[in-house]
Amino acid sequence: MTENRHQSLGLTNEDVLNMYETMLMARKIDERMWLLNRAGKIPFVVSCQGQEAAQVGAAFALNRDKDYVLPYYRDVGVVLAFGMTATDLMLSAFAKAEDPNSGGRQMPGHFGQKKNRIVTGSSPVTTQVPHAVGIALAGKMEKKDLVTFVTFGEGSSNQGDFHEGANFAAVHKLPVILMCENNQYAISVPYDKQVACEKISDRAIGYGMPGITVDGNDPLKVYEAVKEAADRGRRGEGPTLIETLSYRLTPHSSDDDDRIYREQDEVIEAKKNDPMVTFTAYLKEVGVLTEEIEREMVEKIMSIVDEATDYAEAAPYADPEDLIKYVYAE
Repeated sequence: MTENRHQSLGLTNEDVLNMYETMLMARKIDERMWLLNRAGKIPFVVSCQGQEAAQVGAAFALNRDKDYVLPYYRDVGVVLAFGMTATDLMLSAFAKAEDPNSGGRQMPGHFGQKKNRIVTGSSPVTTQVPHAVGIALAGKMEKKDLVTFVTFGEGSSNQGDFHEGANFAAVHKLPVILMCENNQYAISVPYDKQVACEKISDRAIGYGMPGITVDGNDPLKVYEAVKEAADRGRRGEGPTLIETLSYRLTPHSSDDDDRIYREQDEVIEAKKNDPMVTFTAYLKEVGVLTEEIEREMVEKIMSIVDEATDYAEAAPYADPEDLIKYVYAE
């Protein structure tokens, strides 16, 4: 019998089934979006496939009633866990007026939803890091019990925004969790051509904060690391840098051809560690997930994704005169 690791972390069987369901929802939404894109129905997809475990494991370790998340463009798992719906994401993909992120103005993956404390991202990568630090500073000044959680890719960890944000957060002991989702490729550039240090987490020492690298294909390991970082932040001990190691199973986006820069054998090999496969296996080995529960869950999720797709496709586009709404003062 496999060791029951989730209970030793204080997670119930229901908790891990909810994690699994959120991961599965993220995967099924993503797969549907690729089909819609290839059918010419939506213009763009930037994928979460291969990173769902890191995203969902992290989100479940946060307080989803008061913490703020500043996700990067792949974080479908994070935003679903924080309260976005399949319909919200499909409205964004179809660029419809009801899209909660931007009213259809932004490309998909630019998440933002005030009611769920999902802070709007922008197209230049890594700008979300100083924003997360600023929100943490405001929370500290107002003596609020909140942590900010910000994600970015390993390519983004080379941007000035990351370094400035990390330095400021550490100096002022701010409750920020900086999570680098290292999926091995910054668009077409492999890790060893981006960074000279062995691990992204090695950079933490330069700022005077803890740095940890965990298996990003294991949601329980990510949960444990993020929970510890959140507890540190709440105690006033400052920020933490977490690196989750996973693999991007798709091209960078629907406009990218990854055959140009990586061998497809490498992708096939990586699929053996697909978190959807490995976490399914764990849950079955500890007796939490049965064939029947899995079948019912897949049927339920596919029904939700079908309804979300139909609703978003039929929903109205924004009125042209709304183009500059929120841009200029009215």
